[in-house]
Amino acid sequence: MNQSRTDIIVGVFVLLGLVCLGYLAIRLGKLELFGSQGYIVIADFVSVAGLKLGDPVEIAGVHIGKVEGIGLADDRARLTLRVSDGIKLQDDVIASVRARGLIGDKFVLITPGASDKIIPPGGKIRETDSPPDIPDLIGKIVGGDLTSKSGKKDDAQK
Repeated sequence: MNQSRTDIIVGVFVLLGLVCLGYLAIRLGKLELFGSQGYIVIADFVSVAGLKLGDPVEIAGVHIGKVEGIGLADDRARLTLRVSDGIKLQDDVIASVRARGLIGDKFVLITPGASDKIIPPGGKIRETDSPPDIPDLIGKIVGGDLTSKSGKKDDAQK
């Protein structure tokens, strides 16, 4: 009798431990069990280097969604972004790929616009800004190629 009670108590603790382990695996793995919430918008970039599925989408540092898909469309990187239902994106928002710190995690930053038109579900963000290519920037600095967009040398070079 005493042995079976101990077995039941141990079994309950093992079952609770497995439930907690499963919950942590789902939360830390960012898995969704009951379908996705929110709506999809599309954005095309010249480059999304370093961005991966599940990376956050933010407005003013507030998490509003995630990167749900990365693919190619007409030689451009196409991102599929899932945005929370309560968030309405104006027609003239700007999406840019940013990094936290010098070599930090990547995320998509949405800069709000001023338009009265709202991007519908499945719509497209027209204005995008790709991340700078760090090796190219370092090469330009080391190589001394500090030309401005007009092709003239910067004042520091004169």
